Amino acid sequence: MAETISFPIDASGRHRAEVVYERVGGGEPLVLLHGIGHHLQVWDPVVGILAAERDVIAVDLPGFGRSPALPDTVAHDLPGVIAVLRGFFEALGLDRPHVAGNSLGGLLALQLGHEKLVRSVTALSPGGFWTEAERRYAFAVLLALRHSARRLPEPVVARLARTAAGRAAMVSTVYARPGRRSPDAVIAETRALREATAFEATLAAGRDFLFTHDVPDLPVTVAWGTGDRILLRRQGVRAKRVIPGARLVRLPGCGHVPMSDDPALVARVILDTSR
Repeated sequence: MAETISFPIDASGRHRAEVVYERVGGGEPLVLLHGIGHHLQVWDPVVGILAAERDVIAVDLPGFGRSPALPDTVAHDLPGVIAVLRGFFEALGLDRPHVAGNSLGGLLALQLGHEKLVRSVTALSPGGFWTEAERRYAFAVLLALRHSARRLPEPVVARLARTAAGRAAMVSTVYARPGRRSPDAVIAETRALREATAFEATLAAGRDFLFTHDVPDLPVTVAWGTGDRILLRRQGVRAKRVIPGARLVRLPGCGHVPMSDDPALVARVILDTSR
């Protein structure tokens, strides 16, 4: 069941954030961070497996899913969202949780690791290891997906989602195995992409997202789907150069969002890192 928590994100207490999250399981805490335009339900295929060993906290990032956007005085850039996540950890009493993130969430997870706010990092196709041409390509694809989600009326989305061919047409850019997404999941994530209030602000800030520093002294895994059509898997090799101590893992047959393409494999990678 979703819960909402409000907390200050600066020393003065003038700026506050409100975050929606779901929590299940037991053991050491593990925070899950989704990518741009998604919502916490994207982790549903792996949550049950992870919850057998971990206290799993899946988060709607500010301005995505059911979490409202940040105040106008706080940017949706890397420092702004990291400040929110730091405040979120403090509000829930999480002392350096494990963290796993996908795409934007993977970049955030690595930054949390760099700042020693977490005890392990699993980054699935993280942003920030692109060339300028690769970034422009990825952002163009994301904008096209956003425009498509906003243009399609809800009844059309529901009709397309009821067939395997329709689901493939809608989400094959993101998933290598779109047939594994349920109609309800496709409808819900299309709505999340359409209604994401922080999408444009996050994408604009993302022009400056480039991860160039090491994440020493804690377990780090960078995993890339072989079928990623948004952030090409050669970016994983660059990530390994930047973070030489990281384990680089190949996810065969997985796309940019691998959690539903191969839930067992993704869960095993996350658990192995957090152990």
